[in-house]
Amino acid sequence: MKLMPILAVAASVFASAALAEVPNLEGREVTVVTENAYPPLQFLDAEGKAIGWEYDAMAEIAKRLNMVVKYENSSWDAMIPAVSEGQFDIGMTGITIKEDRKEKVDFSDAYMRSEMVMLVRGDESRFTDAASFKDNADLLIAAQPGTTPFYVSVYEVLDGDEANPRIKLMETFGATVEALKAGDVDLVLTDGTAGKGYVDASGGGLKIIGGPLGTEDFGFIFPKGSDLVAPVNAAIADMKADGTIDALNKTWFLDYKMGQ
Repeated sequence: MKLMPILAVAASVFASAALAEVPNLEGREVTVVTENAYPPLQFLDAEGKAIGWEYDAMAEIAKRLNMVVKYENSSWDAMIPAVSEGQFDIGMTGITIKEDRKEKVDFSDAYMRSEMVMLVRGDESRFTDAASFKDNADLLIAAQPGTTPFYVSVYEVLDGDEANPRIKLMETFGATVEALKAGDVDLVLTDGTAGKGYVDASGGGLKIIGGPLGTEDFGFIFPKGSDLVAPVNAAIADMKADGTIDALNKTWFLDYKMGQ
C-alpha cells in the first residue's frame, strides 16, 4: 500500500480551502483526550514521549487560537462516551466521522482522509484479499468494538454477523496488532496511515495486502454544542490553506521512520 495516493486524495479534497478568520481564545485552557496507540497520528516513541501528527496539529491549532492544551489518556471504547458527557473538551485518535457518532458528539471538519487496509504478518500466504480471508474459516481477525475496522470486518470482510466468533474483540488498537504479531489472530484492519506506521516499524514482520476497502475522513470530537467547534474549524481551514496540513503529512507519513 502506497501512502502517496491517500495524500493525493486528501490534497484534492482540501485544495479549495480558503483562509479563515481565526478567533483569539485569550489563553483558554482545554483538555484533549487521546489513546496514544495510533501511529503516526499519536503514539509513544521509544523513550515514552507522546508524539505524532495529531499532537503537532493540535499544537498548531492551539497557537493559532491562543489556547492552552492539557492532555489526558483514555481507552478507545471510553473516549466517545467521556467526551459526550463533557469530561473532556476535545478527543483525538484518528476518529472517523460517522453519522451515528454525531448523535453523541460534535465533529470538527475533516482534517485527513485515509483508506482502510488489511494488515497481516510479513510471511502471510494463506490469503491475499478479503474474499480469500472470508473463505478460510480457520482465520481470525482482531478489532475494537464500535470502531470502523470492526464494522468493516463484519460487513465487508465477513458475513454481517456482529457476533461472528472469528472476530476477536480487544480493548485497544495496539492490542490487536500485538495479537497479530503473536499469531493469535491473522488479520487487523486499519487505515493506511496507521498501517504504514506499523509496517515501517516492523522490520518486515508486518505487511499490507489486497486493495483498499474504502475511505474514511478523520475529525476531532467535542461535547454536543461545544463552542470550540467553530474556532477549531477555522484553524483547520487556515492550516489547509497555508500548507501546514501538507507539511505535517510530509513530516509524519513520508519523512518520519517509526522506531527512530
